[in-house]
Amino acid sequence: MQLKIMTFNLRVDVEIDGINRFPNRTERILETIRTEKPDLIGFQEAKDAARAFLQENLGDTYVILGCGRTENYRGESCPLAYRKDSFELISYETKFLSTTPSVPGSQYAGSDQSHYSRQYVHAELSHNDCPEKPIHFFNTHLDHRGHTAMVLGMTQILQRISECKGEFVLTGDMNAQPDSACIAMAMAYPNIKDATASLPYTFHDYGRRDPKSKIDYIFTNAEPLEAHLVEDIPVNGIYISDHYPVCTTLEMNKA
Repeated sequence: MQLKIMTFNLRVDVEIDGINRFPNRTERILETIRTEKPDLIGFQEAKDAARAFLQENLGDTYVILGCGRTENYRGESCPLAYRKDSFELISYETKFLSTTPSVPGSQYAGSDQSHYSRQYVHAELSHNDCPEKPIHFFNTHLDHRGHTAMVLGMTQILQRISECKGEFVLTGDMNAQPDSACIAMAMAYPNIKDATASLPYTFHDYGRRDPKSKIDYIFTNAEPLEAHLVEDIPVNGIYISDHYPVCTTLEMNKA
């Protein structure tokens, strides 16, 4: 069974982006998703209005799960999406990357973490073609400033993955280069693969970053078959995002 996975940093809506503010990019975002037709999507940087936009425009095809990272479950989030016609939801959780993961808005106290709370979203899914072998889908957005906080966050997620039986997919903006301690920790996990290993970069900052950097990943213990970036050539000056949407095809449930 083959599944197409996408990780997609939407970029929050901020005035400094000018013509590339979120409302100006929505049609390109929808076009990208409808063209690629992924089975699973991990979004990052989705604020309340963006989550509402995704639900309104993709809700006929996808179930979208996630909440904000603040104390009242509002604000920026990293929701995930799965195709309604292919999956049934077994279980779902949102946990905060902290020493108190069930407390919304919590952080790693005393670490080098930025003032932003971080989280992961996890859905256990049953695919119609192989219902007896659930798939665990994780999505996250690690801290952008604290290297120790990145490692702590990855450690927490991998610990949770270790408690799951069967195949998993972890998508996310890890804010970490391939040679970082955070990514080295992920690659040391048993049987894990970086399905995006062939991609040299994923972040372009609306075409301004030179050289571009790789900070978005899709990790799995399934078999990667192909990976690609969605080409992001501006149309009338408008990009899809400041990150390339990243896709991979995985061979699942081979055993």
